[in-house]
Amino acid sequence: MAFLYEPFYSTGSGKAYLGNSLDVMRSLADESVSLILTSPPFPLTFQKKKPYEAVSVDRYVDWFLEFGNQFLRVLKQDGSLVIDIGGVWNKGTPTRSLYQYHLLLGLCEKVGFHFAQDFYWYNPGALPAPAEWVNVRRIRVKCAVNLVWWLSKTPWPKANNRHVLREYSPDMIRLLKRGYKVKNRPSGHAITAKFKRDHGGAIPPNLLEFGNNDSNGVYLRKCAELKLPVHPARFPRALPDFFVRLCTDPGDVVLDPFAGSNVTGEAAERLSRRWIAVELIPEYLEGSRFRFPELFVAREASRYRASGRGGDRSILRPRRRTKRRS
Repeated sequence: MAFLYEPFYSTGSGKAYLGNSLDVMRSLADESVSLILTSPPFPLTFQKKKPYEAVSVDRYVDWFLEFGNQFLRVLKQDGSLVIDIGGVWNKGTPTRSLYQYHLLLGLCEKVGFHFAQDFYWYNPGALPAPAEWVNVRRIRVKCAVNLVWWLSKTPWPKANNRHVLREYSPDMIRLLKRGYKVKNRPSGHAITAKFKRDHGGAIPPNLLEFGNNDSNGVYLRKCAELKLPVHPARFPRALPDFFVRLCTDPGDVVLDPFAGSNVTGEAAERLSRRWIAVELIPEYLEGSRFRFPELFVAREASRYRASGRGGDRSILRPRRRTKRRS
């Protein structure tokens, strides 16, 4: 893969780029990525306007589909696109926007993706919001589930659920030890003798329960120490970890075009995948270094401490390589 950009930083397995992901992706070769896994800025974030570009809910789908066209191009034939996409409320009413479903339809019907499966990420520690409808008027309950769309370039993406097995429940362990009677269940499912095989774990459901309340991790501590802003919308590493294991093999390339604090890159690095991260905000990308212990450079850290406000900002500037003339 040939880039027109110098990486903001790199590790043994990946590279992080500062800039617009559309520009960076255009420099990627066709069919060079096995998995695109991202949590893009939601319209709720855009309504706050900072630090990202303001894009309204009614424009969001068209805005995102431009990225979708690049996603389809760079994905391998057996590649996958996984999008964690949170919901938003319609302004002034206790009703929900349908933008997530319009986005799914647009990616499939306009861009050409296939809908592999829907997932639901349940965060038990989610705060009750919005306050007006949940805490004040008490006419809604808190939203603690994000939609996660799993899309693919063809109907047959690379995947192996053996790589994401869960521990058997106590009931299943007891059943495997004691055995059971072969019979048909009331639902019509035939329970045969094969059911008693120990496969090393249970196949997970499409409801993923991951907490998101890491308050003592290295990333947060180092950002606080060096007075760098913490990315406000991080997902837990368990989420990208699950899909990296499900949809890729060691050595495959994982791309996060809206990297934020680069949780996806951290998960890919730990699982021996190569990774590419792209982020617009330099301070967020600088803080994401702390997810990779080999990048703790004493010289840079001392420059940040000395300044008291984030150090020499010259190291936050994007670096470009001169484009070769044909």
